[in-house]
Amino acid sequence: MKMKKSLLALCLSAGLLASVPGISLADINIVPQDVSAAPSIPESALQNLVWTPVTQNKLHTTNLATGGQSLGVADIIGPVAAYSVPAGIGELTITLTSVVEKDTVFAPNVLVLDQNLRPAAYFPSSFFAYQEPGVMSDNRLEGTFKLTPALGQQKLYLLVFTTSKDAQQTTKMIDPAKAYAKGNGNAIPDIPDPIASHGTTGTLKLRVKTSSGSSILVGPLFGSSGPDPVTVGNTAAPATAYAAPVAATATAPVAAPAPAAKKEPVLSDTESYFNQAIKDAVAKGDVDKALKLLDEAERLGSTSARKTFISSVKGKG
Repeated sequence: MKMKKSLLALCLSAGLLASVPGISLADINIVPQDVSAAPSIPESALQNLVWTPVTQNKLHTTNLATGGQSLGVADIIGPVAAYSVPAGIGELTITLTSVVEKDTVFAPNVLVLDQNLRPAAYFPSSFFAYQEPGVMSDNRLEGTFKLTPALGQQKLYLLVFTTSKDAQQTTKMIDPAKAYAKGNGNAIPDIPDPIASHGTTGTLKLRVKTSSGSSILVGPLFGSSGPDPVTVGNTAAPATAYAAPVAATATAPVAAPAPAAKKEPVLSDTESYFNQAIKDAVAKGDVDKALKLLDEAERLGSTSARKTFISSVKGKG
């Protein structure tokens, strides 16, 4: 029996490591079931939160500045996000993204709670690695993890927050011109990378999917006769689980959408890079490439790229 339990723990741990981005594993050594590093949160504080139901395969976006909640716990600063995840749909693959907005990003921590609001796993901010922007994505901090609800679990709860320690740190990003050059196989320009400070608010994106690989077991392990490295809870589930209040339905007043933020002017080094690249492309007769460069430059806020393109095509570049 002891050997079987050890083997089970090994398999579940291996499944977790396979789901974590390589950049995270290179920098940290996380044992999610060790919740001793997580802030201590009174159960009464957790019960006062309104938990937002999460639908499988649907992207849930939370603006913490307008949709966050106050927790009032030491070391946790700013608003928090609280999600309720159904536990009867099999193994869960959860991806949490924190979007960089201008030069600020929310560094998320995730505390996973079982159906009775008992801490089950903890993913600190170091788990969520910086990801470069892509065609359909922005600069961001992102992490993916898997959870397996144990037999008898009805819901799992995810509490997302940041700490005073996180707020003192920063994230080094990649300049858009470097990212574009890298993605297109061009020479990477020698320009400085921007730095994002860690703030107390931001935009979170959460997606929950089901999968069949191994992962963290949340809740009691059926048939277990003792503690196990990846088992959370007692051997018998209580008859009545905690019933969390959920977010208001569509009948509640809906806040007016915030006006779109003005695009910040592009850095002079970045503007110069795109202008020169447009001139070079036109000089080589590659107008399609020049147009793509123009579109990318204007998306980043360039005000001179179009003029450069037109004058280059007319032979005045």
